Amino acid sequence: MNVFETEYRFSTDGDGTIVDITAPVNEVVRESGITTGQLTVSVPGSTGALTTIEYEPGLLRDLPELFERLIPSGTTYGHDETWGDGNGFSHLRSALVGPSCTLPVSKGEAVLGTWQQIVFLEFDNRSRNRRIHINIIGE
Repeated sequence: MNVFETEYRFSTDGDGTIVDITAPVNEVVRESGITTGQLTVSVPGSTGALTTIEYEPGLLRDLPELFERLIPSGTTYGHDETWGDGNGFSHLRSALVGPSCTLPVSKGEAVLGTWQQIVFLEFDNRSRNRRIHINIIGE
C-alpha cells in the first residue's frame, strides 16, 4: 500500500466563493501514481468546507442562497459575542457541510459522476488564503 500527500493553495474573495478543485485534485492523483485506492481532501480551518456539486451557474447562485436561508449572516451568534469578529455564521455553515470529502480512486482518477465536481466552499466573512490537504492511499 502506498500513501501520497500534498497541499493545494489558492485565495478566495470571502463568503460565497465556490472554487472547483476537481482538476488540481485529479492532477495530484495522477502525480501520485496510485491507480486504485481512496482520496481524502481536507481543509484545515473552521470556516471553509468541502463537498461535491454540479459546478454550474444555477447552483453557484442557489447554494449561497440556501446557506443564507439556513444560517443567516445578519444574525448575531454566540461566537460573535465571544470573539467580536462577526463570523459566527461562517463557523456554523462550515460545521454543517464538513471539512473533508473522501472519494474512491479508480484508474488513476477520483471517481465522480458525469456532472459532479469537488468544490471548496468559503464561508468566512473576509478574503482568505486557503490550503487543501490531499491524501491518497492505495496501489
